[in-house]
Amino acid sequence: MSESLGSAVPLSTTEPRPAAAQRVLPLRHPGRWIASAIVLVVVAQIVHGLATNPFFQWDRFQYWFLRPTILDGLLITLEVTLYSAVLGLLGGILLALARLSKSPVLRAVSWVYIWLFRSVPLIVVLLFLYNFSALYKTLSLGVPFGPAFLTFDESRLATDMVVAVVGLSLNEAAYAAEVVRGGILSVDQGQHEAASALGLPKSYQFTRIVFPQALRSITPNYVNQLIGLIKGTSLVFYVSLLDLFGSVQSMGSTYPGDIVPLLLVATAWYLILTSAVSVIQFYVERYFSRGALRSLPPTPLQKVRTGLRDLRARVRKEAAI
Repeated sequence: MSESLGSAVPLSTTEPRPAAAQRVLPLRHPGRWIASAIVLVVVAQIVHGLATNPFFQWDRFQYWFLRPTILDGLLITLEVTLYSAVLGLLGGILLALARLSKSPVLRAVSWVYIWLFRSVPLIVVLLFLYNFSALYKTLSLGVPFGPAFLTFDESRLATDMVVAVVGLSLNEAAYAAEVVRGGILSVDQGQHEAASALGLPKSYQFTRIVFPQALRSITPNYVNQLIGLIKGTSLVFYVSLLDLFGSVQSMGSTYPGDIVPLLLVATAWYLILTSAVSVIQFYVERYFSRGALRSLPPTPLQKVRTGLRDLRARVRKEAAI
């Protein structure tokens, strides 16, 4: 009996590997790899077509990109955008406060203004202001329905730049008002009640408590409006102001063979401007999120450093195994 037990063959001669030597294989995602490969092929084809198609005339693109005429138009675009963004935001804040006011007159006037300028196309507003002198040749300041103390010629005051800035600002204020109003309403009601319980003045409550918190919601939405404003400046060409798009249109009429490279020049500059605004947006959002997040979101440079560090650690781990 003992000999039969001693001579018994074990069921398995393979010993289990230590837990430290076992390797956990990640779950495979073949669909993700296939989709990525298809996207890369499509992107490569697009880039190849842009680089090799002679129709785009990249040599003429390089010639026109930094021409003084284009840069002068770019400067006008920046000026119109800056003035309109500031005036539009200030007007939007006033309209938003009027919409939230307890005065029925202020609420009604603000609502009608927003409704009107969000309904009328921007090009109609610009053309209407451009021909405003046909309706009112002179403007005056004085007693309502009474004598005028100061009178001036509207045609001299309303230059092409003034018409463009006023038209864009009026239109921008209507959209900015809803952005600001939504941001104010996003602030928790308890913040308003706490500020009122402390006996703080209304102006102090708004500037130091409510509005800074509302900016976290206002910033991304208003930046979208700002990007739309940059592209909307291309319409000032129709009121005889040669901005970036107007300069491209003018040069395209003079050099019809360079229409495509000129349009590519305008496209490239608009991409540069909107990309710069997006970068500014990231850092502004990061600044105003300090009190709402436990840790600030990493900057692009920090993301690159973290990715490289993780990649090195993964390579070392693979080599050790």
